[in-house]
Amino acid sequence: MTLDKENTIEVKLDAFEGPLDLLLHLIDKNKVNIYDIPISLITKQYIDYLGAMAKADLNIMSEFLVMASTLLDIKCRMLLPKEVNEEGEEEDPRDELVQQLLEYKICRYVSTELKDLQVGASKVLFRTAPLPKWITEYKAPVDYDVLLGDMTLEKLNKIFEETLKRQEDKIDPIRSKFGKIEKEEINLEDRTAFVMKYAEEHDSFRFSELISDVHTKIEVIVTFLCILELMKTGKYAVSQEAEGEDILIKVKEAA
Repeated sequence: MTLDKENTIEVKLDAFEGPLDLLLHLIDKNKVNIYDIPISLITKQYIDYLGAMAKADLNIMSEFLVMASTLLDIKCRMLLPKEVNEEGEEEDPRDELVQQLLEYKICRYVSTELKDLQVGASKVLFRTAPLPKWITEYKAPVDYDVLLGDMTLEKLNKIFEETLKRQEDKIDPIRSKFGKIEKEEINLEDRTAFVMKYAEEHDSFRFSELISDVHTKIEVIVTFLCILELMKTGKYAVSQEAEGEDILIKVKEAA
């Protein structure tokens, strides 16, 4: 529709999504600086547009009328002496409107970009890549909190001390001093292999049974360390029925 008036503009009633959209159109059409809007010119063209949509839906038109009143208010304020804020600076009545236009322009730009991305994404197809072997064979690490349950280092230390004490009680205090004291060397790998073999033959056994043929403190210590190392694999569970009781070792069933 063409309006035969001064500063004639061509508009399409359904071309604008709201009053801010129309204002941006007028600013672009007149090629004016958004930070220095010629409020009289823009207001006149805006009101001319309202005359063209007089028969439009009142619900839609009400939004444009609110903006028209805002433009007229700004126009009137610009005719009056400029207001001064608390910092002593002069206030521009157009500042709030300029801020709204900038925010709307950014939102409109972002929505356009998102729409372009959506259209472009519909033309893209993805092929499911086969997973590398190191991922398919990955096994989650052992959860020590689940493995140990309510067992703590303090409890393990007490069990260890009590085990050593029971072992010391078996030693003859007199005969143990006879003979030449020699340094004992225990191979941890050999002892671990022994414990694993013992575990394969017994689904459940007690620590005292495991060290029934052990006669030295160092062998007891190494055997206990072997149990702790095997616990890390998640294949063995260690428990104690009551404080001071023997340690029970169970072989877990394969998942």
